[in-house]
Amino acid sequence: MSRFKKGKGKGTPGISTASLPDIVFMLLFFFMVATVMRQNTLMIENKLPMANQVEKLDKKDLIIYIYAGKPSSQYKSTYGSEARIQLNDKFADVSDVKAFILAERASKREELIPFLTTALKVDSETNMGLVGDIKQQLREVDALKINYTTRKGDVQGNFNN
Repeated sequence: MSRFKKGKGKGTPGISTASLPDIVFMLLFFFMVATVMRQNTLMIENKLPMANQVEKLDKKDLIIYIYAGKPSSQYKSTYGSEARIQLNDKFADVSDVKAFILAERASKREELIPFLTTALKVDSETNMGLVGDIKQQLREVDALKINYTTRKGDVQGNFNN
C-alpha cells in the first residue's frame, strides 16, 4: 500500500490577474463619464456679494452664466481696469449678450428653453449701470428668469456654511 504524503511543497495558489485590465478600464470609463470638467476659466475678479437668504439652483445644465467684474491682474494691461463682461471664455461687450443668449438657447433642446435661467455672477464692486445694461439686453431676447449668484453670509461679513 502507498502512504499518504503531506504536501510540504504546496503553497497558496497565485492570484489571477487576468481580469485586472478589465477592472481598470471599467473604472477609467466610469470616471470619464461621471466627471464634470470646469466650464469656464475666470478672466475677471469675481468676489461675489453676500446675502442671508440664499437658495441653491437644482439643474446646472439649465443655467446660462454671465460674469461681470474687473479684469484679473494678468488681463489688466490689455483690457484696463474697468468692469467688463465675460461670456464663456472671452471678454464681450454689452451688445454681445443677446447673441450669446440666442446661441445658448439654440444649443439646448426645444422643450428645455422655457426652463433656462440666466445667472449673473457679478463682482461686488461692479457698477450697477453695467448690470442694468445686461438686464436690458436680456429683456430684449425675453430671457426674464434671472438669478443673482451670491455668497452666503450676513451684511457684517460673517459667513454661514
